[in-house]
Amino acid sequence: MRLLPADPGPRLIVATDGAARGNPGPAGIGVVVTDGDGNVIAVLAEGIGETTNNVAEYRAAIEGLRLAARHGASRVMLRSDSRLLIEQLAGRFKVRTEHLRPLHAEALELVRSFEKVTLAHVPRALNAHADRLANDGVDAWLAARRRPARGGGPYTGPEEPAGRPRSERAEESPDSTGQGAG
Repeated sequence: MRLLPADPGPRLIVATDGAARGNPGPAGIGVVVTDGDGNVIAVLAEGIGETTNNVAEYRAAIEGLRLAARHGASRVMLRSDSRLLIEQLAGRFKVRTEHLRPLHAEALELVRSFEKVTLAHVPRALNAHADRLANDGVDAWLAARRRPARGGGPYTGPEEPAGRPRSERAEESPDSTGQGAG
């Protein structure tokens, strides 16, 4: 009797996008997790405060990989329209921007936790669902800031600190694709 190799576990496809309106500006992340047949397993649309587009791209990838792990994936295809993100995670581009280094390290740690991860740069048009979710996240964050807090007055909930002086943030490239935010 011939034994079959162990089942490598499910393979999930994680499509991610980060959006920032302004750079830095109000930002959000979008994630769509699907199985190999295209069935949607999980989605995420979340506002992340004011930050840069590249930070949003990394945060989306991190949350997408976490979602895949929670759903039991051992093999993952990570898709993003951010060439910078994909090339940096693949080790082909250096991470030159200091504030992206901790996010890069966190994403790589998650990548290494899977049996196999395939990184794929996809055109923006093929990432429309994640893009829409990222923009929904921005909209939700902006709407929450406009809602009055209990007892009146403007909402002053937690914000994602950008983590560096404005003079440094302004020097960052417009976004990872060169096509503008979100």
